[in-house]
Amino acid sequence: MRLLFFTDTHIRGTNPRNRKDNFYETLKTKFNEIRQLCDQLDIDYILHGGDWFDRPDVSPGIVKDFAVILRSFNRPIYTIAGNHDVYGHNPDTVGRTMLGVLEGAGVIHLIGFKDTIFLEKNGIKLQLTGKPYRYDLDGDQFKEYYIVEKTNNADFAINVVHGMLLVHPFFEGIQYTLLEDIKETEADITLAGHYHSGFGIKKVNNKYFANPGSLSRIANTLSEINRKPKVVYIELGDEARIEEIELKSALDGEEVLDRSKLEASQDRVLKLHQFYQEIASTREYKKIDLHEIIEEIAANEDLGKDVKDEAIRRIAIARENLSIADDE
Repeated sequence: MRLLFFTDTHIRGTNPRNRKDNFYETLKTKFNEIRQLCDQLDIDYILHGGDWFDRPDVSPGIVKDFAVILRSFNRPIYTIAGNHDVYGHNPDTVGRTMLGVLEGAGVIHLIGFKDTIFLEKNGIKLQLTGKPYRYDLDGDQFKEYYIVEKTNNADFAINVVHGMLLVHPFFEGIQYTLLEDIKETEADITLAGHYHSGFGIKKVNNKYFANPGSLSRIANTLSEINRKPKVVYIELGDEARIEEIELKSALDGEEVLDRSKLEASQDRVLKLHQFYQEIASTREYKKIDLHEIIEEIAANEDLGKDVKDEAIRRIAIARENLSIADDE
């Protein structure tokens, strides 16, 4: 059984501020190379780690162009939803998004929180699970999303997660999960999206963890100049074999990224982080992210998960209504 994984494509019709090329056409070129790779490697199934789109309500014309390309893959595509694919970081809204349209048209297969899918090919049985983005995915209950139990009749288990899975600790103020924290998972391979820089392929406790980084270089960091977009090739037989493949169609960072804008953006990020540290040092405000504020209020008032979920639901409705208003 052979699979190909990629993530964080951030399909959009306009150019990110830090790009010098035609981002839309460049992304289509990458998708066409992936289609060719699927043919060359005789891929059976395609996996995606979420954030197909840069926003949940991109133009139908854009969706149509990429739907045509995805149809040409001629292989089942299994995916989770990322935070950019849904309204207000709420996965329950996916049915009203363009990602939901792709599923309704049969172009992709969405994996929900409670779904367990079994795929069989050449005598190999794969257990496939996925965890779409949620505001609490990398919070105190992270094990609910990252830790998987493998059924006795599955040869291999793969779990796809759109979360901040990292090798090393991140800076204060951002929730994350470390590989070390989830090494007891029974998933033979954990595939992660969301963290655009990626961490390649790591092996812990004889389990593989992989994030090739985002297919689209839109992050406002200088490190993006040196990073080459990649996909992950997985072959399941007597054992699991996994490797990264660089996309040949991806140009050098200096050709597509505006260094001066990245430097300016990085300077702004540094100043914002310093500002955050100053606020945090007063011990009056610990979080500045909206969903973190909800978490803190809920904890302080001894409110339950239902209340927090309701807050996220209302934020999603507000964001969706604002999106509709923008189109009118």
